[in-house]
Amino acid sequence: MSRLPLQNLETAPEASRPFIERALGNNGFVPNLIGVLANAPTAVETYFTVGEINGRASLTLAEREVVQITAASVHGCEFCVSGHSAIALKKAGFDRATVVALQQRGITGIARYDALVAFTRAVIVSRGNVGDGELKAFLDAGFTQAQALEVVLGISLATLCNFANNLAASEINPQLQDFRPGVLQP
Repeated sequence: MSRLPLQNLETAPEASRPFIERALGNNGFVPNLIGVLANAPTAVETYFTVGEINGRASLTLAEREVVQITAASVHGCEFCVSGHSAIALKKAGFDRATVVALQQRGITGIARYDALVAFTRAVIVSRGNVGDGELKAFLDAGFTQAQALEVVLGISLATLCNFANNLAASEINPQLQDFRPGVLQP
């Protein structure tokens, strides 16, 4: 059970309701993350605004999902690991083995993704103070300096979601249960 109320269209503050409607339209259900964030209209607005900006990054959808799954795993947010695993499979064209490897903080065998995972982890663990070698390895994998900052952008979005879910102890919606770490199989 969530430690914070899960808002819906009837209970949410008026300023949060358009965002709940948008989530419902996008997903066919209201993810518990949105129900939690809707307690603070500025938090749910930030989620949607930063998400839209992140969606315009030069990183591909697949690469953005690598960042999101990696950050959620490092931050211990099973809700977001599950949700982004669903997106990776349904929208970004991932195979199950790659998603499971990301969930388990393993090697995907896809050099570009593995470099992105390593850099994302390094940014999180060092709080952005990555070593020269870590940045060089990221750039040598074909990424740009601008994309290094886009990783930071993706981590900022993940941090909002991961920390809100961890604070609330959000349950994973039934629609995402099949994508949970340990449930999803290669």
